[in-house]
Amino acid sequence: MTRHEAERRGRRGEQVAALWLRLKGWRIHDQRVRTPRGEVDLIARRGRTLAFIEVKTRARIIDAQLLLDAFALRRVASAVELLAPRYTRPSAAIRIDAIFCAPWQRPRHLENVWHG
Repeated sequence: MTRHEAERRGRRGEQVAALWLRLKGWRIHDQRVRTPRGEVDLIARRGRTLAFIEVKTRARIIDAQLLLDAFALRRVASAVELLAPRYTRPSAAIRIDAIFCAPWQRPRHLENVWHG
């Protein structure tokens, strides 16, 4: 798979994840937010909860789940440290979630995947 194809697959997965969240009552605040420390794929809010979401897309959900390791989570958590003041409201509950996507499968949403 070429870099361009991988990029396209990743963007498609992020679109699917954003749609999935909207169907579940979330409001998407931003997508693909880059910082000097890393990137956050989606930033979403539902009620008092603000979620910074890492999206992983592969041919199978299990393969996508294997991509979420401690290194990837540390990178996202570091980016969240920079981004949280921009998006946070008083009394907001902040967490890092992950959504795993694969073609023709329902996305899998894991809440609060970072306990750093």
